[in-house]
Amino acid sequence: MRSDDPKVVREQYETEDGLAARAALYLHSANGVDARDVVLDELRGIGPERVLEVGCGWGELAERIVAELGCEVTALDMSDRMVELATERGMDAVVGDVQELPFAGESFDAAVAAWMLYHVPDLDRGLAELARVLRPGGSLLAVTNGANDFEELWSLVGRDTSARALTFRVENGEEHLRRHFATVERRDFVTPVSFPDSETMRRYVVSSELGRSLVDNAPELAEPFLSTKVIGVFVARKAL
Repeated sequence: MRSDDPKVVREQYETEDGLAARAALYLHSANGVDARDVVLDELRGIGPERVLEVGCGWGELAERIVAELGCEVTALDMSDRMVELATERGMDAVVGDVQELPFAGESFDAAVAAWMLYHVPDLDRGLAELARVLRPGGSLLAVTNGANDFEELWSLVGRDTSARALTFRVENGEEHLRRHFATVERRDFVTPVSFPDSETMRRYVVSSELGRSLVDNAPELAEPFLSTKVIGVFVARKAL
């Protein structure tokens, strides 16, 4: 199975449980770096009026963009449940597919795709759609993980992560983005994350379809287990 398999994505985000387990790991980051803060800082520098967030999940980031930057935000997700949760937060949220965005061209000043482009089956089509709905000079902020993200953890439980190289990752993101955007910048963040106990580790492993079958391989921990989170934040700008 791959992370851009539509069946895997649909099952993974049918409920919020798995997303909550993965998000909780930010609490155990050794240096407190949160890529969502980086996205907000980048948006603050851009100063957009209208922002599109694709793959919005439960709307936490969209809510922060509205509250902290005062932007008009449209949130989009393929999951009915995620759109329901985002709407409950007061977000303007719609069900939709980044590969076929239901918006007119040049509708937004900026777009955010945080930890979702590696789920897109036709990545070029999705990026072309994002470029289409951005105004000339508009920016896409894309957050993704490295192909070796949490390498220590997945080696421990026996997961083959080689298929990651076939999806949108830190290592290949610039190559994909440059086919659709005039300029691309990247900031990398390598963060030690502590799994304080076996239960936390198992909860994380079982949070995704790709790890669920391996949960019984997670050992009992006598001490916290450290693994390395590898994240990249891309800022891709459309030509004027």
